[in-house]
Amino acid sequence: MQERQSETADLAEPATPWITLVWNDPVNLMSYVTYVFQSYFNYPRAKAEKLMMDVHTLGKAVVSNGSREEMERDAMAMQGYGLWATFERDD
Repeated sequence: MQERQSETADLAEPATPWITLVWNDPVNLMSYVTYVFQSYFNYPRAKAEKLMMDVHTLGKAVVSNGSREEMERDAMAMQGYGLWATFERDD
């Protein structure tokens, strides 16, 4: 016996992924930004340093992606650490 999927499941759009961005600022030290990425996201040192350098040299870096609620939480956490962070749709 084969299960039938509901018709609404076929109509549902896939969730648009969201991203959290951390922006460069003149206040935080590069070592501190690296520490935050390692502490909050559990990123290995090399990944945290690469993201920190993207923030420093490119002006911003995508530090996480996922659902809107997750990205809102991550952006708020980054702001809690004193970093300038936003979240948006990843179009």
